[in-house]
Amino acid sequence: MTTRHKVVSHEQWLQARQALLVREKAFTREREALSQARRDLPWEQVSTEYCFEGPGGTESLPDLFAGRSQLIVYHFMFAPEWDAGCKHCSFWADNFDPIVVHLQQRDTTMLAISRAPYAKLAAYKRRMGWQFKWVSLGQNAFNFDYQVSFSPAELASKRVYYNYAVQDAGPTDREGVSVFCRDESGQVFHTYSSFARGIDILNTAYHYLDLVPKGRDEQGRNQHWVKRHDEYAGAGVAPAGGTG
Repeated sequence: MTTRHKVVSHEQWLQARQALLVREKAFTREREALSQARRDLPWEQVSTEYCFEGPGGTESLPDLFAGRSQLIVYHFMFAPEWDAGCKHCSFWADNFDPIVVHLQQRDTTMLAISRAPYAKLAAYKRRMGWQFKWVSLGQNAFNFDYQVSFSPAELASKRVYYNYAVQDAGPTDREGVSVFCRDESGQVFHTYSSFARGIDILNTAYHYLDLVPKGRDEQGRNQHWVKRHDEYAGAGVAPAGGTG
């Protein structure tokens, strides 16, 4: 049940709304400044050669740019032994398909990368009805190098490096996003990575929920209600399908 809120006249409502608008505008300006600071971060050169398995066979990290100069990688939690992708990452991934074409118009390629074999990724992608590109690490160390996958020894010690701190990160794989840039000579640079609540900004559905009276309605239990979109009671048809 929605909590009963104070009910006021239109004039009083407008006064309260305008007061909040001052804060919203200040937040917008601060967010723009933060975004610029993010773009101004120094870069690090990627010297390791990585090969991935996808719908077109084996591809290198430079290949994944698909002729563009900017690459966004979503680190999708899907360990090799799992039968399905993480339901929380699936919630995030439901946001990807509509924006890919727009990102491409701004010299940016976006895709997902996981440790599970490509055949598992392709099957799950068909189940979810997704079209965005999704590739497998195969045997390379990409996810380990970018701190979203962890060795058995690290997990046993409960001291892994995740989200820029040593902590007990939980499962073998965690969520995150990494950004890369490729210059005119073909050299690739790592420009940004973010993890955990840092990728909140990528979930459009949550930002809509932030507008409504109940908000996210999670009572401190983040995403406890989330299921894969075909698992909700009365779930309709999945998004327009793609192929592996």
